[in-house]
Amino acid sequence: MLVGQKIMNEVVKYKPPPPKKAGAAGAAKAVGAGGIEWRVLVVDKLGMRMVSACTKMHEISAEGITLVEDINKKREPLPTMDAIYLITPSDESVRSLIRDFENPARPMYRYAHVFFTEVCPEELFNDLCKSCAARKIKTLKEINIAFLPYECQVFSLDSPDTFQCLYSPAFASIRGKHIERIAEQIATLCATLGEYPNVRYRVDWERNVDLAASVQQKLDAYKADEPTMGEGPEKARSQLLILDRGFDCVSPLLHELTLQAMAYDLLPIVNDVYRYTPGPNQADKEVLLDENDDLWVELRHEHIAVVSTQVTQNLKKFTDSKRMSSTDKSSMRDLSQMIKKMPQYQKELSKYSTHLHLAEDCMKSYQNYVDKLCRVEQDLAMGTDAEGEKIKDHMRNIVPILLDANVSNYDKVRIISLYVMIKNGISEENLTKLFTHAQLSTKHQDMVRNLSFLGINVIADSRKKIYSVPRKERITESTYQMSRWTPVIKDIMEDCIEDKLDPRHFPFLEGRAQNTNYHAPTSARYGHWHKDKAQTQVKNVPRLIIFIVGGVSMSEMRCAYEVTNSVRNWEVLVGSSHVLSPEIFLSDLGSLSKED
Repeated sequence: MLVGQKIMNEVVKYKPPPPKKAGAAGAAKAVGAGGIEWRVLVVDKLGMRMVSACTKMHEISAEGITLVEDINKKREPLPTMDAIYLITPSDESVRSLIRDFENPARPMYRYAHVFFTEVCPEELFNDLCKSCAARKIKTLKEINIAFLPYECQVFSLDSPDTFQCLYSPAFASIRGKHIERIAEQIATLCATLGEYPNVRYRVDWERNVDLAASVQQKLDAYKADEPTMGEGPEKARSQLLILDRGFDCVSPLLHELTLQAMAYDLLPIVNDVYRYTPGPNQADKEVLLDENDDLWVELRHEHIAVVSTQVTQNLKKFTDSKRMSSTDKSSMRDLSQMIKKMPQYQKELSKYSTHLHLAEDCMKSYQNYVDKLCRVEQDLAMGTDAEGEKIKDHMRNIVPILLDANVSNYDKVRIISLYVMIKNGISEENLTKLFTHAQLSTKHQDMVRNLSFLGINVIADSRKKIYSVPRKERITESTYQMSRWTPVIKDIMEDCIEDKLDPRHFPFLEGRAQNTNYHAPTSARYGHWHKDKAQTQVKNVPRLIIFIVGGVSMSEMRCAYEVTNSVRNWEVLVGSSHVLSPEIFLSDLGSLSKED
């Protein structure tokens, strides 16, 4: 089921049944040209992110939505219009809904059609029924979509506070409630996909089993409502694997050199918007990096070394097909000249221009500074150098970087954290020495120390053994020296599909054993869940859904696509509470409060 279609069909296009007696007593409606009844769409934070990710403004205006309002902001009353509310059944959003109608003489809207993203808790539902708003609510439904489709194989719960709630000792009192909430969100994802997966979890972090059990309980409730959920030999093999962020803290810290991960790490991209100056004396341009841009989809997982060449080749194909003149080495200047000469191709040519700029900006950062960090980081992550020789003395490589005033504190923290992890913890004395070399503030030191809340040995402790997934040898002739590391999740995905994941460390939830004796035939590619591209052929294959508590990195997102493409008869989806860049991960770590 496609999220965008579901929001359009069940929420935006929703037409309430006509009232029994249509009399003059009813308040005047706001009706526009063509008999469209104008309505207001009122959303909270998650509702807004869902609508933005999955629909276009022109699509919802065509259905009579004249305004999209934030429920938590001050709004003008529009008492002649109906309002559609797409909100989470949270305390804050329900209280705001009640407030909109608390004065019967001055209601905010004519009537309310309320769509909760998921199941509304009993006590909030009762409060709503007792309030003045109850008389104005003409529709009350649960649409059971409480997640963001970030990309076609990536989802987010849009819940960055999960990191604090689940890893900080200060939040122990509200942890149970938070686990319930994210379990409900994960269950709505499975229900939307029609999956009733076998649930398994990483046993080495004690809260994974609580989350797994809670998800199972919610899934059972959805299954009772919709018995066909997860039916069929393919879906019977689907799995949901719950991991904590401590399973791999190396991947979110490394400088990655594939386009998407590199751009989000090194450039100031905010809300997926990239800003650049197309040329001298030209205004800055803002571009949204999303799946509506097919060039972005084609390039985002490519290594930076080949991106510029690929853009230039694609541009040459395009100009040849339009009989325009272009050289093999089209420069930015050539492109802006072409756009002036051929305004009818402005949209396509601008796309090539954007991606050339994006690649060039990444390369500038890399050549100025990042290249010397990459080698040291890769050596630390792998424990071996580019020739495969074991590194005996990491200090020789690390100390010059820590002493270098041109290296940012964030990058020094990344290097120290990687060193601590490869050593499986170091002495307090050595850690202090490293902090002194790097001249790090307490705030930055905490980013390293707080890895211990994720189960990492920061200070050496011989009693605490940490299990690590057996790594596969992947380095070949064509491996880039600066990209030798493969995220641990890729090994986990492949082992899970091949039924080789160690059940002692990744057990299935008791009471449901996995059915692995059936192997799927391959078939057409499964259609994207948030693209309304005329119902694509749905691929009937088992799915592996991985949820990481506390953030997923861009390199891990890439692995979901790589594994899906290589195994063919499975589809891998990966998601988390939120999407990480190295800076977000470090600031999350730094703000883990130790006490209440």
